[in-house]
Amino acid sequence: MSGSKILVVEDDRNLLEVLKYNLAKEGHAVVTATDGVQALDVARSEKPDLIVLDIMLPKLDGFEVCRILRREMTMPILMLTARAEETDKVVGLELGADDYMTKPFSMREFLARVKAMLRRTEMLKTATSPNKETIPSLIKVGEIEIDLARHTVSRSGTLIDLSPKEFDLLAFLIKNREQVFSRDQLLEKVWGYDYAGDTRTVDVHVRWLRQKIEYDPANPKHLLTVRGIGYKFEG
Repeated sequence: MSGSKILVVEDDRNLLEVLKYNLAKEGHAVVTATDGVQALDVARSEKPDLIVLDIMLPKLDGFEVCRILRREMTMPILMLTARAEETDKVVGLELGADDYMTKPFSMREFLARVKAMLRRTEMLKTATSPNKETIPSLIKVGEIEIDLARHTVSRSGTLIDLSPKEFDLLAFLIKNREQVFSRDQLLEKVWGYDYAGDTRTVDVHVRWLRQKIEYDPANPKHLLTVRGIGYKFEG
């Protein structure tokens, strides 16, 4: 969505300018930072709608920046990594990033992901506004209770700390419980991607949700895998 404020954190000045130029062409207001400490300062002062965050940064790396931001803010974070190593991707997602891209990437795909992330955020705001709500804002399934309006989840009365995307995924599956969704469908419905994305993103979020909402994550009661298809929420 145009008109959004986006923070781009990248120490490669050439790439920073390219990303800034293309985002501005799409109608976004772009603020920038070139190291981790500056990224935190700008994020706190500007309160952007989305953050594009490189992993390899001076002073404070992107992982630590993501960890700190996730304790303070809920805007979507798109991490950039120069390496295709699976560990980088998984760690970023586990720290609360919504998605990641591996350099080099096409500008078309980058802009599509940004658009999808912003669109999904706006859809969630609309879905939880009082005059637009079409389902109960408070849903209870067994010992799990999710408050769509307050963006909180509890299990047996104890609040559970979820990242924004973990909450989005859980909310979608609970609202559509007993239905089975493929990984590609979840990327489309929860992440907003209308093209084939990296399904590892879904698997990592499901794994971490199980660690948080299931009493026995190895033998889940609610968040189930349907072999050969995908996932469903049962209860």
